[in-house]
Amino acid sequence: MPTFDTVCEPNLVEVKNAVDTSAKEIGTRFDFKGTSAAIELKDKEITLFGDADFQLTQVEDVLHNKMAKRGVDIRFLDKGDVQKMGGDKVKQVIKVRNGISTEDAKKIQRIIKDSKIKVQASIQGDAVRVTGTKRDDLQAVMALLRKDITDLPISFDNFRD
Repeated sequence: MPTFDTVCEPNLVEVKNAVDTSAKEIGTRFDFKGTSAAIELKDKEITLFGDADFQLTQVEDVLHNKMAKRGVDIRFLDKGDVQKMGGDKVKQVIKVRNGISTEDAKKIQRIIKDSKIKVQASIQGDAVRVTGTKRDDLQAVMALLRKDITDLPISFDNFRD
């Protein structure tokens, strides 16, 4: 039986490289001199630091540009709330999504079931495995998911014949 897995996995090496080059640019840019603007990555969490909300958006723009150059989809980033630190400093934590949550997996399963294509979708941890008798049906499901799921950067791997 042909199968494939629907996953949501970023290239963490490219994410780390994007954060590192962003930190380098922030350190050398003239408009960030003498400010507390910084960016760091710890365990799939990117933390942005700045003096004000405006500066946080500038740091975030730098990060988005570097991610785009590295080919990392920015839909992997899940922004948190802006938090006040001591004095007038602010920070924001951005989580890097890894894996499909259960409600998103159920949504994918529902889309596949409602399409009436003769395949089965099963949730396996943080991935959705799709099984069918024909390769053409699986490819139709891939096209359907690419079209219907726009808020998640899903990809397909482990394609077996």
